[in-house]
Amino acid sequence: MKVLFAGGGTAGHINPALAIAGFIRKKDPSAEILFVGNKGGMEETLVPKAGFEMKFISISGFRRSMKPSAFVHNVQTFNKTFSSSKTAKTIIEEFDPDICVGTGGYVSGPVLRTAAKLGYPIVIHEQNAYPGVTNKMLARYAKRVMLAVGDAEKYFEGKARCAITGNPVRAEIIEADKAKARAELGVDERPLVLSFGGSLGAQKINDTVAGLLARSGNDGAYQHIHGYGRYAPHYPDLLKEKGADIRYCDNLDIREYIDNMATCMAACDLVISRAGAITLSEIQAMGKPAVLIPSPNVAENHQYHNAMALVNNGAAEIIEEKDLTEELLMEKVDSLLRNPQKLREYSENSRKMAIVDANDRIYHVIRQVLK
Repeated sequence: MKVLFAGGGTAGHINPALAIAGFIRKKDPSAEILFVGNKGGMEETLVPKAGFEMKFISISGFRRSMKPSAFVHNVQTFNKTFSSSKTAKTIIEEFDPDICVGTGGYVSGPVLRTAAKLGYPIVIHEQNAYPGVTNKMLARYAKRVMLAVGDAEKYFEGKARCAITGNPVRAEIIEADKAKARAELGVDERPLVLSFGGSLGAQKINDTVAGLLARSGNDGAYQHIHGYGRYAPHYPDLLKEKGADIRYCDNLDIREYIDNMATCMAACDLVISRAGAITLSEIQAMGKPAVLIPSPNVAENHQYHNAMALVNNGAAEIIEEKDLTEELLMEKVDSLLRNPQKLREYSENSRKMAIVDANDRIYHVIRQVLK
C-alpha cells in the first residue's frame, strides 16, 4: 500500500497525519508513506523526526485585509497556487500512491485537489466540530470525509460521504505510562504542571502563565513544563523580569516547542492549554485534568464549545480569555492541585470521553476505499 499525506502549517494538522501514518505502518510494515508539506512549515521538522519521507511545495494562505502589504501577499499566494499544483502533480505522479489522505491546512488544498483530478482516490479528516475552509472545499472530491464529531457533518454539502472516526491519537499517547514518564523527565513527587498555547504560542497564555512560573521558580511548590511557541523567543527574558531566572530554577522546564508531548503529558498532574481538537483528544486519551483557555480567534468559536464538552462532563475547568488573569489562573491551579479527589474525578471523567479506537476506524475507512 502506498499512501500520500498532505497537511500542515500547525501541529494541529500535522500530528493527526503522523498518528494515522504511524498506525498504518504498524498494521502494514511494508506500506510506503510519503508526506507533502510546505517548505519552512513545522512539518519540515516534525515529519522527518517521526521517520517519514517528505517532499515540499511552496504555498501560503490568503490574508483578509485591505492593506497594501496584504494585497502583495495575496498576489504572491495566487501565483504560488498555480506553481504548487504543478509541483504537486510531479510529486504525485512520481510516487503513484494508492490513496491520498488530507488532514487540513492550506497545504493540503493543491495536493489533494490535484490528486483527485489525476484520478487518485482521496480521503480527508476533519478534526474540529466546525470544518476548515480547505476541507469543505476538498469534500466534493473525497471518497470519504472522516469526522471527529458528528456535529461537523451539517457543514458539508449533502453529497459528502461522511464517517465518524474520532480524532487520531498517536500510539505513544495511548501507551504512555506516568511513572516511566516522570522517571524519564527526572521529576520528583511534587505536582507537575504542563502548559502550552500551541505550536506558535499564545501571547495571553504566555503572559498569564508567567506569573505562575515566576512564583513556582521562587517557592518551588510545583514543577512546571511550559512551551511558549515560535512567536515568543523573548519569553525567558520575560520570566527573568518577573524574578525567575530559569538558569537557576531546576523545577522549571521552559521551551519554545514541546517535542516530547507524550512523555510530558503522561508525567503531568494538570494541563493548562487551548482547546484545540487534537489537544483535547490527547488529554482525554490520557485522562488528564485540565484548565482550558479557548482561543477566541477561531471560526464559530469552536474551541469554546470543545472546552465546554469537557466542563459539562466534569473533566475540566474553563477560563475564557477575556476573563484570564494571573491571579485567576493561579487560583484555579492551586484549587485543583490541593484537591486530589477532584483531580481523580476529572481524570476519570476525561478518560470516559475518549475515543481511543479512532486509529482503527480511520484505517478501516482507508482500507474500504481501497477495495
